Amino acid sequence: MALVTTAEVCDANPQLVLSGELRALQPIFQIYGRRQVFSGPIVTLKVFEDNVLVREFLEEKGNGRVLVVDGGGSLRCAILGGNPVVQAQNNGWAGIIVNGCIRDVDEINGCDIGVRALASHPMKANKKGMGEKHVPINIAGTRICDGEWLYADTDGILISRTELSV
Repeated sequence: MALVTTAEVCDANPQLVLSGELRALQPIFQIYGRRQVFSGPIVTLKVFEDNVLVREFLEEKGNGRVLVVDGGGSLRCAILGGNPVVQAQNNGWAGIIVNGCIRDVDEINGCDIGVRALASHPMKANKKGMGEKHVPINIAGTRICDGEWLYADTDGILISRTELSV
Protein backbone atom coordinates (compact mmCIF):
# COMPACT_ATOMS: atom_id res chain seq x y z
CA MET A 1 0.00 0.00 0.00
CA ALA A 2 2.94 2.30 -0.63
CA LEU A 3 1.17 4.80 -2.89
CA VAL A 4 -2.46 4.50 -1.77
CA THR A 5 -3.48 6.18 1.47
CA THR A 6 -5.96 4.83 3.99
CA ALA A 7 -8.22 7.77 3.11
CA GLU A 8 -8.15 6.80 -0.56
CA VAL A 9 -8.93 3.18 0.35
CA CYS A 10 -11.98 4.30 2.34
CA ASP A 11 -13.15 6.62 -0.47
CA ALA A 12 -12.76 3.89 -3.09
CA ASN A 13 -14.53 1.19 -1.06
CA PRO A 14 -17.73 2.63 0.45
CA GLN A 15 -19.49 -0.74 0.09
CA LEU A 16 -16.82 -2.47 2.21
CA VAL A 17 -17.12 0.26 4.85
CA LEU A 18 -20.93 -0.07 4.94
CA SER A 19 -20.78 -3.86 5.19
CA GLY A 20 -18.20 -3.75 8.01
CA GLU A 21 -15.61 -5.64 6.00
CA LEU A 22 -13.41 -2.52 6.13
CA ARG A 23 -13.21 -0.78 9.51
CA ALA A 24 -11.24 2.20 10.80
CA LEU A 25 -9.85 2.18 14.33
CA GLN A 26 -10.74 5.17 16.47
CA PRO A 27 -7.89 7.73 16.33
CA ILE A 28 -6.42 7.06 19.77
CA PHE A 29 -2.92 5.87 18.87
CA GLN A 30 0.38 7.75 18.83
CA ILE A 31 2.80 7.09 15.97
CA TYR A 32 6.24 5.62 16.77
CA GLY A 33 9.00 4.00 14.74
CA ARG A 34 10.47 5.10 11.42
CA ARG A 35 7.96 3.22 9.27
CA GLN A 36 4.86 5.41 9.23
CA VAL A 37 3.14 3.39 6.48
CA PHE A 38 2.81 -0.38 6.94
CA SER A 39 0.43 -3.24 6.35
CA GLY A 40 0.18 -6.98 6.76
CA PRO A 41 -1.79 -9.93 8.07
CA ILE A 42 -2.74 -9.62 11.72
CA VAL A 43 -1.67 -11.76 14.66
CA THR A 44 -3.71 -11.01 17.80
CA LEU A 45 -2.68 -11.15 21.43
CA LYS A 46 -4.56 -10.24 24.60
CA VAL A 47 -2.55 -9.42 27.74
CA PHE A 48 -2.81 -7.12 30.75
CA GLU A 49 0.28 -5.42 32.18
CA ASP A 50 2.38 -8.46 31.21
CA ASN A 51 4.79 -8.58 28.28
CA VAL A 52 6.10 -12.17 28.23
CA LEU A 53 3.84 -13.28 25.36
CA VAL A 54 4.55 -10.04 23.45
CA ARG A 55 8.27 -10.80 23.57
CA GLU A 56 7.70 -14.45 22.59
CA PHE A 57 5.77 -13.45 19.47
CA LEU A 58 8.37 -10.91 18.39
CA GLU A 59 11.15 -13.51 18.74
CA GLU A 60 9.44 -15.44 15.89
CA LYS A 61 9.90 -14.61 12.21
CA GLY A 62 7.40 -11.90 11.35
CA ASN A 63 7.11 -12.53 7.61
CA GLY A 64 5.54 -9.09 7.15
CA ARG A 65 2.84 -9.64 9.77
CA VAL A 66 1.46 -7.07 12.21
CA LEU A 67 1.15 -7.93 15.91
CA VAL A 68 -1.98 -6.35 17.39
CA VAL A 69 -1.89 -6.40 21.18
CA ASP A 70 -4.90 -5.68 23.35
CA GLY A 71 -3.22 -4.52 26.53
CA GLY A 72 -6.55 -3.60 28.10
CA GLY A 73 -5.83 0.08 27.50
CA SER A 74 -3.66 0.13 30.63
CA LEU A 75 -1.74 3.34 31.22
CA ARG A 76 0.02 2.01 34.35
CA CYS A 77 3.07 0.37 32.71
CA ALA A 78 4.69 -0.33 29.34
CA ILE A 79 4.12 -3.71 27.72
CA LEU A 80 6.55 -3.06 24.86
CA GLY A 81 10.09 -1.69 24.98
CA GLY A 82 13.06 -1.04 22.75
CA ASN A 83 14.71 -4.48 22.80
CA PRO A 84 11.64 -6.42 21.57
CA VAL A 85 11.02 -3.78 18.89
CA VAL A 86 14.59 -4.10 17.62
CA GLN A 87 14.09 -7.86 17.56
CA ALA A 88 10.77 -7.46 15.70
CA GLN A 89 12.47 -5.23 13.13
CA ASN A 90 15.24 -7.79 12.64
CA ASN A 91 12.73 -10.65 12.41
CA GLY A 92 10.70 -9.05 9.63
CA TRP A 93 7.58 -7.82 11.41
CA ALA A 94 5.82 -4.99 9.53
CA GLY A 95 4.38 -3.37 12.63
CA ILE A 96 3.02 -3.56 16.16
CA ILE A 97 -0.19 -2.01 17.48
CA VAL A 98 -0.44 -1.74 21.28
CA ASN A 99 -3.65 -0.89 23.11
CA GLY A 100 -1.49 0.15 26.04
CA CYS A 101 1.86 1.80 26.65
CA ILE A 102 5.41 1.47 25.34
CA ARG A 103 8.75 2.70 26.64
CA ASP A 104 12.25 3.36 25.24
CA VAL A 105 10.65 5.73 22.74
CA ASP A 106 13.94 7.08 21.33
CA GLU A 107 15.16 3.55 20.61
CA ILE A 108 11.81 2.57 19.03
CA ASN A 109 11.79 5.73 16.90
CA GLY A 110 15.16 4.66 15.48
CA CYS A 111 13.76 1.32 14.26
CA ASP A 112 12.51 0.65 10.73
CA ILE A 113 9.16 -0.71 11.87
CA GLY A 114 5.72 0.76 12.44
CA VAL A 115 4.56 1.05 16.04
CA ARG A 116 1.32 2.52 17.37
CA ALA A 117 0.50 2.79 21.06
CA LEU A 118 -1.67 4.85 23.39
CA ALA A 119 1.26 6.51 25.16
CA SER A 120 4.68 5.99 26.67
CA HIS A 121 5.33 5.03 30.30
CA PRO A 122 8.64 4.45 32.11
CA MET A 123 7.54 1.52 34.29
CA LYS A 124 8.04 -2.05 33.03
CA ALA A 125 5.37 -4.73 32.84
CA ASN A 126 4.93 -7.90 34.85
CA LYS A 127 6.54 -11.12 33.67
CA LYS A 128 4.00 -13.84 34.49
CA GLY A 129 3.30 -15.06 30.96
CA MET A 130 -0.44 -14.54 31.25
CA GLY A 131 -2.56 -13.85 28.17
CA GLU A 132 -4.36 -15.29 25.16
CA LYS A 133 -2.92 -15.80 21.68
CA HIS A 134 -4.83 -15.72 18.37
CA VAL A 135 -8.14 -14.63 19.93
CA PRO A 136 -10.62 -11.99 18.71
CA ILE A 137 -9.92 -8.68 20.44
CA ASN A 138 -11.78 -5.38 20.72
CA ILE A 139 -9.73 -2.20 20.59
CA ALA A 140 -10.40 1.37 19.46
CA GLY A 141 -14.06 0.59 18.81
CA THR A 142 -13.34 -2.33 16.51
CA ARG A 143 -13.35 -6.12 16.74
CA ILE A 144 -10.15 -7.55 15.25
CA CYS A 145 -9.54 -11.20 14.42
CA ASP A 146 -6.38 -13.16 13.82
CA GLY A 147 -5.70 -13.39 10.08
CA GLU A 148 -7.44 -10.16 9.08
CA TRP A 149 -5.37 -7.43 7.39
CA LEU A 150 -4.16 -4.13 8.82
CA TYR A 151 -3.27 -1.01 6.83
CA ALA A 152 -1.71 1.96 8.66
CA ASP A 153 -0.47 5.39 7.64
CA THR A 154 -0.42 8.86 9.17
CA ASP A 155 -4.18 9.26 8.58
CA GLY A 156 -5.16 6.19 10.56
CA ILE A 157 -5.47 2.43 10.80
CA LEU A 158 -7.79 0.24 8.76
CA ILE A 159 -8.79 -3.38 9.39
CA SER A 160 -10.01 -5.53 6.51
CA ARG A 161 -11.38 -9.06 6.58
CA THR A 162 -9.27 -9.85 3.51
CA GLU A 163 -6.19 -8.47 1.78
CA LEU A 164 -7.18 -5.45 -0.31
CA SER A 165 -6.03 -5.21 -3.91
CA VAL A 166 -4.95 -1.58 -4.08
